[in-house]
Amino acid sequence: MNRNTESAEQRIDVQRSDDLAQWAQKLDASEAQIKEAVQAVGSRASDVEEHLKGSRSTTNAERTKQALKPGSERPR
Repeated sequence: MNRNTESAEQRIDVQRSDDLAQWAQKLDASEAQIKEAVQAVGSRASDVEEHLKGSRSTTNAERTKQALKPGSERPR
């Protein structure tokens, strides 16, 4: 079984604190972000991962847009 098939079949149980902590670490997200993602897209790990990637992309795009506005202070 390949890695993509394995993660597609895995589920995240946000009611189990050890499971929640493990997925938060694996997906490099906070436990609150994992809970929000599960609420938004369901408990399938691959769906949660895609949701988190999409939300991070939006956040990064917004930060880039803000940084390029005239008069905005650039990070040092």
